[in-house]
Amino acid sequence: MDIFNVLNMIGGLSLFLFGMTLMGHALERRAGSRLKALLGRMTTGKFAGLLTGIGVTAIIQSSSATTVMVVGFVNSGLMTLKQSINVIMGANIGTTVTAWILSLAGIESSNVFVRLLNPSSFTPILALIGIIFYMASKNNKRKDTGLILLGFATLMFGMQTMTGAVAGLKDVPEFGQLLIAFTNPVLGLLAGAALTAIIQSSSASVGILQALASTGAVTYGAAIPIIMGQNIGTCITTIISSIGANRNAKRAALVHLSFNVIGSAVWLTVFCVVKAVASPVILSQPAGLMGIAVIHSIFNVLCTLLLLPFSGMLEKLVCWLIPDAKAPEKIEELDERLLESPALALNRCQQVIEHMAAITASAIEDSLVIVLKYDREKAERIRQAEAETDALEDLIGTYLLKLTARSISEEESAKATEYLKLIGDYERMADHAVNILESAEEIKNNALTFSESARSEFRKLGDAVTEIVNLSYRAFSHNDAAAARQTEALEQVIDDLKEELRTRHIIRMQKRECSASAGFVWSDLLTNLERVADHCSNISLSVLDLQKRNMKSHENQHHVVDFDADFTAQYNAYSQKYHV
Repeated sequence: MDIFNVLNMIGGLSLFLFGMTLMGHALERRAGSRLKALLGRMTTGKFAGLLTGIGVTAIIQSSSATTVMVVGFVNSGLMTLKQSINVIMGANIGTTVTAWILSLAGIESSNVFVRLLNPSSFTPILALIGIIFYMASKNNKRKDTGLILLGFATLMFGMQTMTGAVAGLKDVPEFGQLLIAFTNPVLGLLAGAALTAIIQSSSASVGILQALASTGAVTYGAAIPIIMGQNIGTCITTIISSIGANRNAKRAALVHLSFNVIGSAVWLTVFCVVKAVASPVILSQPAGLMGIAVIHSIFNVLCTLLLLPFSGMLEKLVCWLIPDAKAPEKIEELDERLLESPALALNRCQQVIEHMAAITASAIEDSLVIVLKYDREKAERIRQAEAETDALEDLIGTYLLKLTARSISEEESAKATEYLKLIGDYERMADHAVNILESAEEIKNNALTFSESARSEFRKLGDAVTEIVNLSYRAFSHNDAAAARQTEALEQVIDDLKEELRTRHIIRMQKRECSASAGFVWSDLLTNLERVADHCSNISLSVLDLQKRNMKSHENQHHVVDFDADFTAQYNAYSQKYHV
């Protein structure tokens, strides 16, 4: 093996790792909605979590990526530590899919149909289709499909280059001596752990082992401990990702490490005993690509079967190793680990926006009550809600901008854009709640009074505003198009009602039934309530925009709604309901 073989091996390894990374990221983007659906089915059931971990990891081809996401979920409070344990175990099984794909490179036969199964036969075709999709298509989903095919082609080309470059190693005495050293189970385990920790991917390190095995110099006795060590080395990514996270997230990372260390220790002990007592002949035989894939799968399944019944004890172990803090820890609202999976990051954003919406709705409700009967406690709640919505707007807005700076699909980009609009609407609604509070304080401080008819009219308008706030919240939180369309009709009724009440109050002032000072406050109240309804309309129109997957202006949407038969019927019903 000369310097040129070494350069070829380095180039092949680089292409292999790049192809695996490219394919994994593209698969994750392409499968975003499926990831959301799979992770949305999380339950406390062991097998549900296990199957979820297997499914997600099989889709994105990376147990490290899955466990990093799990750490993010636990850190955000979306998943309990107990749930995370089962998912992590499933991820270890799901990651074995890659080794089976790579093992296809070892297929050899004179039969044409069998040879077609070898990636070297169909990879060029996939690469051609991939480059056409990537360069000729403007659709992001097709581009991602193209990147998946290109990533796979690059990965397999790198694998073939590595295999060709290391073929001469079988005639190098030093290489043979090195592999003999790895037949020592402990050294083999440490070597596998070190290699995987360096490249931070068990799938990639298994691929490298398969490439070396193609020389025929790697025995099963050397391969088995290395594979066990690779499972430990892959934990480094999760450990790094847990830095700065809360205690439960750190525990989830420690679960990943403990699971692999305990599993490797137990089965390495069994392996050593079997080797010493029985000395199976197979341990001295050369390991093939398919054989390594089989060992990788069997080992991970055995680890899961061993520890799945003891997941509760594993949870107690990590809680003992990382005890609870004296003061309660803050749950991370938006964890940046989730940015690696845009669909899941957007799903988390929606949950935080729903929390923001609930705070805003509560502030509006309190402000309507406080106008007619001042309450110091409610006043403080309204101001706290306004400060919290300001902070949430900054938090969510910054997070969404970081997300949109990444490569995301058109659908995800449209959703992020609408979410940026939504948080602005909710923040302004909270501002209007404070404005209404200030009007209530002006009424209290200046001993202003409204006539009984004005108070009755305010209650009627307040009921209409409460309903439109609830409708817009339901439209967003449940993606309810019917509620969104109802919001449009009610918003128009509130506009009409505002003008009617303004006119009536002017008449009352002319009759000296109400003071001019009270009239100015009344005008401010009507303006703020009407603007709250406008923001509710904006929120519902954003829901409709997302459903139609377009970014039409709200003016065009109003034009469509104005001539809609349902709108007319709903408008008439609300006009009758809130008639004064």
